[in-house]
Parts: sequence; structure tokens; C-alpha cells
Amino acid sequence: MCNNHEHSKLTSSNPDFQKIEKQLNRRHFLKQTSLGIGAMALGSLLGAEKAFAGIGKESTEEEILKVYNKNRLGLPHHAPKAKRIIYLFQSGGPSQMDLFDYKPKLSDMFGQELPPSVISGQRLTGMSGSQSTLPIAPSTFKFNQYGESRAWVSDAMPYLSEVVDDLCFIKSMQTDQINHTPAITFMQTGNQLPGRPAIGSWLSYGLGSDNENLPTFIALVSKNGKGQPLKASLWGNGFLPTEHQGVQFRSGKDPVLYLSDPENYDGNDRRDMLDYLKHLNELQSDAYGDPEIQSRMSQYEMAFKMQTSIPEVTDLTNEPEYIFDMYGKDSRDPGTYAANCLMARKLLEKGVKFVQLYHQGWDQHNYCPGGVKSQSKKTDQATAALIKDLKQRGMFEDTLVVWGGEFGRTVYSQGQLTSDNYGRDHHPKAFTMWMAGAGVKPGFTYGATDDFSYNVTKDPVHVHDFHATLMHLFGIDHERLTFKHQGRRYRLTDVHGHVVKDLLT
Repeated sequence: MCNNHEHSKLTSSNPDFQKIEKQLNRRHFLKQTSLGIGAMALGSLLGAEKAFAGIGKESTEEEILKVYNKNRLGLPHHAPKAKRIIYLFQSGGPSQMDLFDYKPKLSDMFGQELPPSVISGQRLTGMSGSQSTLPIAPSTFKFNQYGESRAWVSDAMPYLSEVVDDLCFIKSMQTDQINHTPAITFMQTGNQLPGRPAIGSWLSYGLGSDNENLPTFIALVSKNGKGQPLKASLWGNGFLPTEHQGVQFRSGKDPVLYLSDPENYDGNDRRDMLDYLKHLNELQSDAYGDPEIQSRMSQYEMAFKMQTSIPEVTDLTNEPEYIFDMYGKDSRDPGTYAANCLMARKLLEKGVKFVQLYHQGWDQHNYCPGGVKSQSKKTDQATAALIKDLKQRGMFEDTLVVWGGEFGRTVYSQGQLTSDNYGRDHHPKAFTMWMAGAGVKPGFTYGATDDFSYNVTKDPVHVHDFHATLMHLFGIDHERLTFKHQGRRYRLTDVHGHVVKDLLT
């Protein structure tokens, strides 16, 4: 890189370079100006934290939007119901008919061949397609109705049954993908191919941060998980600027890799180093006009701030004993699902907008009853505790909680069927998810499936519809939040999706 004297000499002797520099200077002015306006808008959003607390339930949308001053992207488009989200992703495809989708008529159909009319030409995996028969496997779990909403929940989820009146069940979810990797990618990014921005990246890009010392989007993965591998592209920024990518927090000594100082380095001159590095990057940005340089500078600054903020936010030792008891004994073991649920709540308290939990192990092709019991034991208590914890802290009304996997499971048994054991294959055309908290109807069940939990019979909800509804709760019109990439404007829902208004309060 040339110094100022060399730079001046080069421009004075080269008319073409003078013309380019003039254009770059104009670009630099516009960039700096737009960033300044963006910073002012962001400041307004950050300042709205306290003001939002004073908004009453009777406040009009106009009054709310005055608090949420629109940022440089013109967001939010309408008054948001949600300020933050915890997405409890259950990787592998939980069996809806062993947890929430009660089908009592199947008890008299044990071992019978699933009628071809039920499948009706639907795609099967290679594992099921090679079977000579598709025997019906009724659930071995007992179901009961709970709460004032009388929601059906199996005995695999005893703790969740205590909070059903806070949940909004969607029993008619559908996806286009039948295999794990494309289905998980589709659920997390709106496209089956890797490379698109994750949901959290879209929210970060559209709405900005509520805490300048922590990332907007954080991913937590249960440790020692078995099942389909989880890739960083699931919380990646895709073609959005890199400061919007999700940051994975790990359990153990270093929650964020490469954030700690090297051995024998005290870090006292780090501020000076970053300031000089910023100067060099600004020179490069002025010369080339690459917006990724600005993103790189933002990431360096965030890393510097995280060196002091991360140790505090990841320290759970100050949590009272009753909190650990509520989340379960695993909450004392960093990196478990229970500990990550507790960590997620703490991150939300610190202003993180999107916390994504990933928990593997729901892929029960064999020994489904035992697998469901095992995963429920690891997740049920902590999930219910999270709902209760948010409520007791006054955060539930503006926090969205989402629970679900990438698809459901089949009514027929994959492999050998016995009276107490069966396996279930992937099923994309009918599965259950639930939402709770900000802006969704509590104690409500939406959609229905046939007697085999195989086909949606009422109110189908596609993945694109789910994404559109989620964005709506954050005050975003999913058709208007776009990003131009390679000559085309992209959005989370691509060219599909509609808001499921019947789910909303």
C-alpha cells in the first residue's frame, strides 16, 4: 500500500487515476453520510429499549412506530410484537405422532399395511422405498389433554404439558425437502442449497443490534450431539455483509474461538493496534470502495468489545439455585441443552436479538420409542423452564420462542415392527411445530392432519409461510426486506410465503 506522498504523486501524473479517485471520493462521502444516518437510526432503536417498556397494550400502531424510529432500510414496516427470539431447533425430525399429534384410531390398526391412497404418489426415501410392506405403527406413548386449552401432549413431555396454555401449536407444517441436510438448510435459510442468509442474519441486517458489545445473532449447539452434522452455513450470512453472520458460542474455556489473547500477551496495546488497522482498512476502502472492508472493520471492533463482554455474559455462577433446579440438573453442565436454554435467556437479557439453539438426536429410524424418551428427557424440562423463566422476568410478551425440527416422521414403521418398538422414516408433508410469546395466540392449535398423521387436512403452513409470519412479528413485511445479489433481489421467503394471520393475537 502506498503512503500519502506516493499516492499524491501517482494521482497527479495519471489523469485516469484522477478521474477514478474523484469518483471514489464521491462514493466515500456518500458512504460515510449514509453510515452516519444509519448510526443515528440505530441510536434511535437502541434508545427505544427503555421507551418500549412504557408502551401500553392500548397504544396505537402509530404511537409504537414513533418509539421504533425507522432505520435506513425503512424498518420496521409496521409495529413489531417481538423484540427478540429464541429458536429451539430439534435436529433430526421429532416424531409428531409420538409427541403432540394424537391419533387414537391407530391403536386398532397395529401392523396393517398403510393404504396406498394415503401415500397417494408422495415421495418416499430410499430407506422406505426398498421395503416390501409399510406396516402401521401406533404410538406407544400415552396422551392426555392439559390446561384450559385441552391440548394433547404425550407422556414423553410431562414438563411441557404444564405450559400448554402458553403455546401455539402448528400441526400442519409442510416442507419441500425429505432428506436432512437440504431440509435443515431450507428451514434455516429459506432455500435447500447452502449459501443463503440464515433467518437471524436477515433480522440482523434489517433491524440492527440492541447491544453494541455483543453480536445480534448467536448460535448454541448442544455438546456431544449425535445425528446429522450441523454446519456453520446454517447460521451464516450468505451474501449479506459479514457482520450479520451468526456467532457460535461454545462451551468450555473459550466460548468464541480466537477471542482470547495468546499466551504471554497482556493485550494492553490492542486498542492502538486496532486503531492503526482501522486506518489501513480505511485507506484500502477509499481506494477500492469494497463494502466488505467496512464489514471487516466492524468485526474487528466487535471482537475487541467481546473480549470484555463475553466472560460476563457466559458466566452462570451468579444464577440462584432455584433457577438451576427449574431448568434441571443438566443446566449446571455447560454445553448441554439445558445450560444453553439458560444461556439463551441471559443473552436475551443482554440485548441479543436472535439466539438459535441446535439440539441433535431426533432422527429415530430405529428404536423410536426409546429415542423419543431419551431426547425428551434431555430437552423437556429446560424448554418448559425457559417459558416460565421468561414470564417471571416480564420478557415473555415481547420474546418469540419457536420449537421444531426440519420435518416429521412416518406413521408406518421403518424396519421391523414389534409391540413395543418401531422406527419411523422422514416425512415432509405433515409435522408439528409450536411458537410462544410475542404476538402469537396462546393455548391455540392450528391446522390438522388425517387419521394417519400423514396428510394435512386443514390449514397447511409451508416453511415459507412460517418465515413470513416470523418476520411479520418483528415488524417486517417479508416481501419488502430484500438484498440485491448478482443482479437479482433476494429475500428470506424467495418468491413465496404468506403471513398466517390466524396464528396472531
